[in-house]
Amino acid sequence: MSVNLIWAGVLLVSYYAVGLGLAGLCFLAIHYTAGATWSDALRRPAEALARALPFALVLLVMVLVARPQLYEWTNAGFGAAGGSELAFKRFWLARPFFLARAVAYAVIWAGFALAFRRVSRRQVAVSAAFLVVFSVTFTLASVDWIMSLEPHWYSTVFGVYNFAGLFLSGLAAIVLAALWLERQGPLRGVLTEEHLHDLGKLLFAFSTFWMYIWFSQYMLIWYTNIPEETTYFLRRLHGVWFGLFLLNVLLNWVVPFAVLLRRDTKRARTVLAVVAAVVLVGRALDLYLMIFPSVVG
Repeated sequence: MSVNLIWAGVLLVSYYAVGLGLAGLCFLAIHYTAGATWSDALRRPAEALARALPFALVLLVMVLVARPQLYEWTNAGFGAAGGSELAFKRFWLARPFFLARAVAYAVIWAGFALAFRRVSRRQVAVSAAFLVVFSVTFTLASVDWIMSLEPHWYSTVFGVYNFAGLFLSGLAAIVLAALWLERQGPLRGVLTEEHLHDLGKLLFAFSTFWMYIWFSQYMLIWYTNIPEETTYFLRRLHGVWFGLFLLNVLLNWVVPFAVLLRRDTKRARTVLAVVAAVVLVGRALDLYLMIFPSVVG
C-alpha cells in the first residue's frame, strides 16, 4: 500500500503540472484567437507555464508505464464477471491501447507547445486548432488517467470538471508569476491595476464556473441515486474524507468568490496573490480527492 501511495502522489504532482502547462497554452490560444491586446504583458508567464509541459508529460507517462497497479482494471480478473456493459471498458482500457493514447496526447500537446514558440503570423490558426484538439484530447486523457482509477464509475461531465480546475489553477499561477515579475523588475511599470482587475475577474468567473460544474456533477448523481454512480461520492462523504470534501469547495469557490466579489479587492496585489495561492492549494486538494480515495479505499 505504501508504494501505491507514493506513486499516487507522483501521479497527482505530474497531472497537476501537466494541467498548469496546458492552462498556459489555453490562455495563449484563447487570447490569440480572440485578438485580445490587454493580455500582452501576461503572455510571458503563460508561455513559461507551457514550457514546463514536456517535462511534466514525461513524468506522467512514466507513472502510467511503471505503476499499472494503481489502476484496478490492470488486474487480470477485471470485468470477468461483468456483462456487456463492461465490454467497451475492457476494450478502451486494454493496456497497449491505453499507453498508446497517453503517448499520443503527450506528443500532440508538446507539439502545440513547440508550435506556439515558433510561429508568429500564424498564431491565430495554430491557436484555433489547439483549442479544438485540446477539448477532445484532454477530455479523453482525464477519463483515462483519473476517472479510470475507479473503472466502474463514470461521469459525463468529468472532462469539463477537470478543465474548470485546470484553467482556474492556471489563472492563479499566472497571477502569482505576474506579481513576482513585477516585484523583480521585468513587469515593473508594465503591470497595471487594469491588468490585475481583469485577472481578478477571470479568477472570480472561473472559480464560479468550477463550482457550477462541481454542483452539476454532484447534484445529478445524488438525485438519480444509481449505485454505480453514488459509490464515488459515498467514499468521499465519510470519515476524514468528509472534512476534505467540504474544504475543497471552500478553497476553490467560497474564498475566491467572497473575496473577489468587490472591485477593490481585484486590484489589490496582496489580496489577489493570497486568493491565487489559496486556489492553487485548492486544485491540489481537488486532485487529491480524485486520486487518493481510489487508492486508499
